[in-house]
Amino acid sequence: MKLDRALLAGLVVVMLWASAFPAIQVAAPELGVVGLSFVRLAIAAIALLVIGAFARIRVPRARDLGWVAAAGFFGMAAYQLLLNESELHVPAGTASIIVAAAPLVSIVVARILFAEPISPVTIVGSVIALGGVVVVCLARAGVSLSAAVWIAVAAMVVQGIYHPLQRPLLRRYSGLEVASYTMIAGTLMTLPLVPLEADQLASASASGWIAAAYLALLPSALGFVLWGYAVGRMPVAISTSLLYLVPPVAVLIAWAWLGELPVPAELLGGAIVIIGVVVISQGRRILSLRRDRLGSLPR
Repeated sequence: MKLDRALLAGLVVVMLWASAFPAIQVAAPELGVVGLSFVRLAIAAIALLVIGAFARIRVPRARDLGWVAAAGFFGMAAYQLLLNESELHVPAGTASIIVAAAPLVSIVVARILFAEPISPVTIVGSVIALGGVVVVCLARAGVSLSAAVWIAVAAMVVQGIYHPLQRPLLRRYSGLEVASYTMIAGTLMTLPLVPLEADQLASASASGWIAAAYLALLPSALGFVLWGYAVGRMPVAISTSLLYLVPPVAVLIAWAWLGELPVPAELLGGAIVIIGVVVISQGRRILSLRRDRLGSLPR
């Protein structure tokens, strides 16, 4: 039952984070790269603190502040700044596809930091899913390895590092507490950069502010709380594999919201991604059931 609830929470996060890519395309040109990062993090942090006041979240222990700072830097400050900058030049669907490779980084980091095993099923599923990502990347003509694409790759790497960094914190704190700590840390790290784009932030349109508020309250505040819940109850390889579902969902949302029409190859790549996710998240269960059935057959 716990796994089923964690899986449901992860799927809701997929929807929220997929919608963030087109929302950034609306908000970043208005508020600026730094402005959007700060506003999104600050509003989300305030929302989490309000909720936390009723939930009576705890103050983190001094010995955990290093993990909080690391997760806040990689998952909040650095990721937001890099992704916002890349999406000024890269389509929302394409950015989501590049970031989809983050679970591969997460699996490697979890292996190095926590000696978490990597099963053959995980390797096969990752290869399949990454193949789907490559298909979608090659589907759009005109997208080359420009500086903006490399910035999106950097965003993918820092997000991949972030996910396993939560695990030590989630052993001692709730998903709400971890999301609050890291969101506040990311806000404080971004604050010194705000004067660089203060004028653009002050002149942003209403649509930009609405998109920023949406990003803060749903993909950020709610999304990271649910993600903390999911990651804390599933192995990193399985939980992060759900992120492969973000690109096909983001492509569909970008099509509906921004008019970014998906091409047939993108749809094919999205289907391959989903197959890879199924292999990673359900492969062991399927193999186990198959062994049980074979073992129960009369000999």
